[in-house]
Amino acid sequence: MGYVFDFNDAVAYEAWYKLQRNRTTADLECRLMMDMLKPAPGETVLDIGCGTGTSLRPFIDIGLQATGLDPSPYMLDFALKNLGHRVDLHRGFAEDLPFDDNFFNYACLFTTLEFVEDKQKAIEEASRVAKDKLFIGVMNRYAVKGVQRRVKGVFTKTIYNRAHFFSIWELKEIIRSLLGDVPVSWRTVCQLPVGPQMLTTRIEKFSLLQKFPFGAFAGMVVTLVPRFRTKPLSVRIKSKQTPVPL
Repeated sequence: MGYVFDFNDAVAYEAWYKLQRNRTTADLECRLMMDMLKPAPGETVLDIGCGTGTSLRPFIDIGLQATGLDPSPYMLDFALKNLGHRVDLHRGFAEDLPFDDNFFNYACLFTTLEFVEDKQKAIEEASRVAKDKLFIGVMNRYAVKGVQRRVKGVFTKTIYNRAHFFSIWELKEIIRSLLGDVPVSWRTVCQLPVGPQMLTTRIEKFSLLQKFPFGAFAGMVVTLVPRFRTKPLSVRIKSKQTPVPL
């Protein structure tokens, strides 16, 4: 099941997001997700671990049919308050999604995998319900910000004590072991400390900078390739009797 955010966690996240510098960070992360997925209006997306709805809003704004799922009722309450009825919200767990195979065009695990107990099962389930692409966004283990968060967690109680930080290479290894040799691409953002919004956004958009593996947020897109299992079937043939020559 992993860690389920309680009421205090949900309130703290809403307060965090209201600060301008944090909204700039969240916008950079969401922009990376949208640039990598390139979704089209009318398509469908499932945000697994949608939290208060921050990562759902970009999909809704361009006309996708968006669905959010989260194990925390408190996070879902904030998501409903923030997004209204423009999104279909469900309570559930990443390891056991209540949807049919290939139900969505896209599935997203946006800073969700860090708090899931069975990470392999969560990726398997996300790949099962999506038919086109899977986006995984994680807090980067080897970013300076990631190191700071883990060190802070040694001395004080923070939500990051509950999180598993990933490297790009670790994430790719998990995906390959589960899905085989599927197409995978990655980028990172939040390479630099947050400065003035326009300047930060402009610098972080450089494609060369996003190929550095040390940004605080790493995004990975998996293009899902259908796999088929075949089972040989025995066919019964009734042989014709040949007349015996006299």
